[in-house]
Amino acid sequence: MSKNLFANPYRTEAERWRAWQERDPLAIGAFFVAVKSTRIYCRVGCPARSPKRENVHFFDTPQAAEAAGYRACLRCKPRETPGHIAVVYKVKSLLEQAEKSPTLQELGKAVGLSPFHLQRLFKQETGLSPKQYATAWRLGKFKEQVRMKDSVTEAIYEAGYGSSSNLYRQSNARLGMSPRVYRRGGKGMRIRYAFADSLVGKLVIGVTEKGICSLLIGDSEAELEALLREEFAEAELERGILAEYVQPVLDYLTQQTPLKTPLDLRGTAFQLKVWQALRQIPAGQTRTYGELARMVGDPKAVRAAAGACGANPVSLVVPCHRVVGRDGKPTGYRWGVERKKKLLEHEKPQPILL
Repeated sequence: MSKNLFANPYRTEAERWRAWQERDPLAIGAFFVAVKSTRIYCRVGCPARSPKRENVHFFDTPQAAEAAGYRACLRCKPRETPGHIAVVYKVKSLLEQAEKSPTLQELGKAVGLSPFHLQRLFKQETGLSPKQYATAWRLGKFKEQVRMKDSVTEAIYEAGYGSSSNLYRQSNARLGMSPRVYRRGGKGMRIRYAFADSLVGKLVIGVTEKGICSLLIGDSEAELEALLREEFAEAELERGILAEYVQPVLDYLTQQTPLKTPLDLRGTAFQLKVWQALRQIPAGQTRTYGELARMVGDPKAVRAAAGACGANPVSLVVPCHRVVGRDGKPTGYRWGVERKKKLLEHEKPQPILL
């Protein structure tokens, strides 16, 4: 049984490393991180200092880590699940198993909380209401099933949709394409992309007919193209110049000029709110994750806000690098903390020499 927002969202080591660095609350208990140099394993969110990537090995369960000779961390106690996380897990399990989504009253009764407190706790930990989670999980299950089944219709019913009409009404907004196109790995969808050099490394910018849908940072074109193809393996990827998109991004990055280029962002309602809030942070300024949560009107959703930063599909133009730890120091960043430091240093106001 999956404990996470989508079925098996941490299937690759790259995704697990990213979730670990961003302290993704949805990844707690989904896998465990073992450090070869210390022979200790931890759960996601451990307060210990993050190890180097080359010293990390991932395990699906504590038992597997221990069988390989690792000891449980005494700080995060990976064999123990915090009480509030355990409640959220139970609610997720109830939502995933139910043929018809239970009401807040039914869920509250099952876990011993009032509907109000259940809603608040669940949203604090996941960034979603139970209803939004159920919708997203069912769609995630469909995405997994549709690649395995011989027909879209069969996948629709396997995912728990009573009819195809409900799925098709939301498919373009949530999948970015029709279910049949998604089943073919995005076949028939056109994404144009271009590479550029920047002060933090190589960039790839992916563009749909609506605007920028992806902006990734890396060390090589091959690495970035592989990331771009990961979700849309069968999409029509067309390399080009895209000066009308690339130059505004570079100007925005180097000169902090306003970016008016359209974006094509898809995510949960909470993620979209966080990404919009990030765009309101001026260059040269930072916010803590707590301040970001308050900006979106949910002060207790700190971990969920951090998770939304980690899921940001268009780095730089949605400036998640401007969010720092409580002590004001740069913390986890998908593209590496050193890049985050460099961006923040570059954006600092320059002193005026008289």
